Amino acid sequence: MRHLWKRELWRLAGLTAIGALIGWPFSAIGTGIAVALALQLAYQLRQLHALHEWLAQHPHDEPPSASGLWGELFDRLYRYQKGQRITQRRLRDTLRRIQESSEAMRDSVVMLDRHGDMEWWNSAAERMLGLKPAHDRGQHITNLLRDPRFIDYFQARDYREPLTLSSPIDEQMILQFQITLYGDDERLVMARDITRLHRLEQMRRDFVANVSHELRTPLTVLSGYLETYGDMADQLPGRMGRGFEQMRSQTTRMQNLVNDLLLLSRLEIDQGGQDDTPIELSGLLDNVRRDAEALSSGQHQIDVEIDEPRRLVGSEKEIHSALSNLAFNAVRYAGEQSHIVLRWTRHADGACLEVEDDGEGIDPHHIPRLTERFYRVDKGRSTATGGTGLGLAIVKHVLLRHDARLEIDSHPGEGAVFRCVFPSTRLADAEHDSGRQRQA
Repeated sequence: MRHLWKRELWRLAGLTAIGALIGWPFSAIGTGIAVALALQLAYQLRQLHALHEWLAQHPHDEPPSASGLWGELFDRLYRYQKGQRITQRRLRDTLRRIQESSEAMRDSVVMLDRHGDMEWWNSAAERMLGLKPAHDRGQHITNLLRDPRFIDYFQARDYREPLTLSSPIDEQMILQFQITLYGDDERLVMARDITRLHRLEQMRRDFVANVSHELRTPLTVLSGYLETYGDMADQLPGRMGRGFEQMRSQTTRMQNLVNDLLLLSRLEIDQGGQDDTPIELSGLLDNVRRDAEALSSGQHQIDVEIDEPRRLVGSEKEIHSALSNLAFNAVRYAGEQSHIVLRWTRHADGACLEVEDDGEGIDPHHIPRLTERFYRVDKGRSTATGGTGLGLAIVKHVLLRHDARLEIDSHPGEGAVFRCVFPSTRLADAEHDSGRQRQA
């Protein structure tokens, strides 16, 4: 490219010299140079006009023929245009394949621009969401999906968990929405039909609740008779007396299991959020400590620590149940002579209730499954301690109803910390409490 510029400069210099030589005999050197420069300018304008005509009217044709720097410029532009056409063709093919694959999907796919306006969707979205290409293209997604829960989910920009809602065109169809951010703040909305799974889950919940209710009556009757004749156990022969005590023990265990199942069913079915009373944590922690000491029978040291002045807003009964489950688990599994601490303390996200022990600890590979129903780290030991295997599942659902989460930190031989983290929106200071009481 440099030699082309040198050639153009030499050509301009030569043309200027020729003009000067022609004008010199007539004592008009300046005029000769001016004429030479005018010819050069006319040539440049002619090439510029050819470039404009080519780009404006015939961009796909061969470039105009030219020599020197203009020829090189035409060739470079043509190669660039050709490369761009190839790239665009590849992008169109890729986009077509993406659209064809999306059309083949059974899930709804809706592509949004950075403003949340709908650019494209597949046919499944038309069936599930009722979108119409003639009217809805370019509309904001919340103009079509007007459920307040979806609007809050869309605007929160926290899409780690999916959202479950009814279809806007069929209340019997249950959809699970998942939003993904990509590109220049663009979004991809996917909706999956989980109606069948939802019904199966509802059947499971109803079955557990119904069976638990049906078991409660015969267990109550059996427990009542065993309690009534409990004083006679000492008068029975050894083997019959031990059998009588085992019947009472197993009946009590079954009653606890039924009660936990009923509580878990209620927590799953109820939406929560109805009780927003500030909870006096010091009294609640003391009550849980006394219950845990009664279960421990003096085999553990149990303390309470409070270094967070704000109160927790929520259901005192549910929070008491969750904290009791954590404290009772610590008593059952931490080992004798362990030190257990019930703590209400600050946290980066708000505040947290902690149950910490210095017992045997838990292997980290068990931790992700601890909140599953009936999951046990040591099945034999758990049965011996009288646990139902539902305690942490109850804790998980109580925390979900209070916008909180459960964090577990433990290693073998290093004890365990079960941390219930509550957001700042679930906390109330003393001034807030007094103002609430004055309004009441």
